Amino acid sequence: MRTVASYVWFAVSLILKLPAYFKMKRLRGTRPDAVQAEDVHNRVNGWANSLIKVTGARLHVSGAENIPRHRAALFVSNHQSDFDIVVFLSAIPVPIGFVAKIELLKVPLLRAWMKLMRCVFMDRKDMRQSAKTILEGIDILKSGHSMVVFPEGTRSRTGEPLPFKAGSLKLATKSKAVIVPTTVNGSYKTLEGNHYKVKPADIYLTFHPPVYVDDLDAEALKKLPEEVERTVVAGLGAVYQ
Repeated sequence: MRTVASYVWFAVSLILKLPAYFKMKRLRGTRPDAVQAEDVHNRVNGWANSLIKVTGARLHVSGAENIPRHRAALFVSNHQSDFDIVVFLSAIPVPIGFVAKIELLKVPLLRAWMKLMRCVFMDRKDMRQSAKTILEGIDILKSGHSMVVFPEGTRSRTGEPLPFKAGSLKLATKSKAVIVPTTVNGSYKTLEGNHYKVKPADIYLTFHPPVYVDDLDAEALKKLPEEVERTVVAGLGAVYQ
């Protein structure tokens, strides 16, 4: 019953958000970007919290004090589940966009809100399109809007981390955004670990101390992808060391 309720609420809640979506879309360009972004964030945050409640997931957040409040941040995280997007929308108190897989453009209502959130969509099978997406993400970060990227490129589905793709860190090094290494653990147990049957699970989201890219010398920048990956994986515990 929880599985049915969760999928039904996912669809129904997006439909119920249509009036708010059209209002947000109508107001775009008529007020400061920061005001628009905050309004959109508050709407999607409420939606994410309602979905977490319906699934029965128990979200545990630590390190929230490491989230920059007044400058753009790039949250660099491992990726265990489709549910991770909901988790981030619930836990992060500032407006964010995602570097998302291009397949999400096939989900009409979700796609509409993600565009309002200033998400970018990457086709990892198309190198030219992927490079263009990274440039779009850099511009968004330069404008002061935070983003989330999953450098593994796909969900691990089992909790075990996959190798990071170092190119994702260009989003921060080119925009000078603060990097917040982030670890999500347990989200796969809500969906992928049960063959997409929804089950309650404890999900742990850890925001590690931020890395200020503009303070790093050339040698430190060279080691940055490896250091960030090490920090994120360490948050999963000794079993994956």
